[in-house]
Amino acid sequence: MNTHLLPTLLALSVSGAVLAAEIKMDDQSQLTQKATKGASERYFQPPQEKDLPSNAYGELVQQGRAIFVDTQKHAAEYVGNGMNCTNCHLDQGRKANSAPLWGAYPMYPAYRKKNDKVNSYAERVQGCFQFSMNGTPPAADSHVINALTAYSYWLSTGAPTGQELPGRAYPEVPQPEGGFDIAKGKRVYAEQCAICHGDNGQGQKAGDGYVFPPLWGADSFNWGAGMHRINTAAAFIKESMPLGKGGTLSDADAWHVAAYMNSHERPQDPRLIEGSVEKTREKYHANDGINLYGQQVDGVLLGQGVK
Repeated sequence: MNTHLLPTLLALSVSGAVLAAEIKMDDQSQLTQKATKGASERYFQPPQEKDLPSNAYGELVQQGRAIFVDTQKHAAEYVGNGMNCTNCHLDQGRKANSAPLWGAYPMYPAYRKKNDKVNSYAERVQGCFQFSMNGTPPAADSHVINALTAYSYWLSTGAPTGQELPGRAYPEVPQPEGGFDIAKGKRVYAEQCAICHGDNGQGQKAGDGYVFPPLWGADSFNWGAGMHRINTAAAFIKESMPLGKGGTLSDADAWHVAAYMNSHERPQDPRLIEGSVEKTREKYHANDGINLYGQQVDGVLLGQGVK
């Protein structure tokens, strides 16, 4: 075993009741996995900051951590919304079952079906900037990418290369038998989510930055991000939300509230084809998990984007 030392499509009929190159796709299908949690399961343990060497490498790792935790401040020129990397990859990219960096870095280079090529880790991170951050991908040889790569590499110290570690993804949550229900999701949101993320999904600010990120609207992730998929959002929510109370929502409620969140408009998919939501759905969304891009919800076509 090698180790490294440094780093269905659903046919939906929905109502409210129920210097950088472009990265073509943001395939995040690897971010869900079958739930395998058990009392005897042990997750990989990343190193602690106190173990960092006092040299140029250690400094670069610390810079990568700073970018990851406060992307708004340390990579502002590449970010187009109110998100930070750690909003989706919790506990500074350390948390098992929250797409931790130590579960991702050792799996690259990797073939990704949705852009039909082998991707480097740098390309994977560039995709996060373009879609989840609704911004501009930093160049592969930029300081931002180098620092984030170093941080990921360091967190993966001692992890096996090319092996899918337990906890590397968001554990898959089974769909409710009757499907998701947006109206039920609205109620769950009001009871469990609005206190942090706002009544209208706008998040909460302190000064110029967000304490709790916006979940839809102009300052949230765009329609190309993996979290726009209801199945992916349900997996994340079930495991980790409400913050500090992960696992308290039922599977069904996680699906319902994920559908409610993703039934709202957000920034346009940057891969928009010829100004056509229909063409963009056909090419990029029709077979990308369960999502509402290009679908009618309460008579409104989703995917038109907001700025």
